[in-house]
Amino acid sequence: MPTIHRLIRTLVASGYVRQNENRRYALGARLIRLGEHASLQFGTWARPLLAELVDEVGETANLAVLERDEVVYVSQVPSKHSMRMFTEVGRRLLPHGTGVGKAILAGLAAEDVRELLDRTGMPAYTEHTHIDVERFLTHLGEIAEQGYALDESEQELGVRCVAVPVPGTPTPTAVSVSGPEGRLTKEAVGRIAPIVMRTAEQLSKQLPG
Repeated sequence: MPTIHRLIRTLVASGYVRQNENRRYALGARLIRLGEHASLQFGTWARPLLAELVDEVGETANLAVLERDEVVYVSQVPSKHSMRMFTEVGRRLLPHGTGVGKAILAGLAAEDVRELLDRTGMPAYTEHTHIDVERFLTHLGEIAEQGYALDESEQELGVRCVAVPVPGTPTPTAVSVSGPEGRLTKEAVGRIAPIVMRTAEQLSKQLPG
């Protein structure tokens, strides 16, 4: 026990652990920042595959992870079109209103999703955002069955996104392709979705050890 207390005091002094008023311990801010840095490193490693995805489909590719009830964009390779989607790396959004978020949530247990939504709520980004828990859970079941999620102007009007979960990652992760609805039509989705699914499998197989 003395050794444990000494180690805990060292972690508290370094900012990796903090002690609450009830004397219980929790993760400190410095450890959280360390986790964010690791996510960004993961995004850097994934860029070559995202670049290949952009070359093949012609639209912007993104990689995002689930972190503390939010999706965080950790990498992006923009398309070469003058009109394109742009989401800055490090941006945080609630998962219910994004393609990557829905792809990730579709792989979680329904009860875990309920608890997350209880914590975050379901604010509407646009008139198309899902705001009903039960309908949303049904929607996630459909996503899990088809293997990919669509963002149909749910986060930003006029933008469509195709997102696929990346299996086997230590943190829930999804890869996506996004662009204007005029180019990323429903017909184009049928062609692009299998390519994004293939990229997700490649990312999974090439995970850094």
